[in-house]
Amino acid sequence: MKILVINGPNLNMLGIREPDIYGRETYATLLEKIGTHCKAKGLDVEFFQSNHEGSLVDKIQEAYGRIDGIVINPGAYTHTSVALLDALKAVSIPAVEVHISEVDKREEFRQISYVRAACFAVITGHGTDGYLEAVDLLAERCGKK
Repeated sequence: MKILVINGPNLNMLGIREPDIYGRETYATLLEKIGTHCKAKGLDVEFFQSNHEGSLVDKIQEAYGRIDGIVINPGAYTHTSVALLDALKAVSIPAVEVHISEVDKREEFRQISYVRAACFAVITGHGTDGYLEAVDLLAERCGKK
């Protein structure tokens, strides 16, 4: 089973950006953590991060026919991007939306998620461990426990 982990804008700044909200763990540490978790479960994982909406859409489209599940943290595009929603719908790959912070308890605008409609699960407020939970949900959904 192959999983694609997509991170949107500013997630490359983990550990620097608002550590009181997002923690002090760096982006490199996050990728290592997810990679170790996937390896232990016998899963292949690919990572992609971009601050550009079109690049994220392109990566989702490129996943068609070669990726079994998507973990996506769209960052700020969560609240604005119909394009990401449409790309996820187009490829019909099982997807889980992840947010490090508890977005539903933050500013009102953060409580809107366009991509949620294309995801079978949403994990918020569990820190970077939410990514591991998302991987586990995808593995279970795709029959690889």
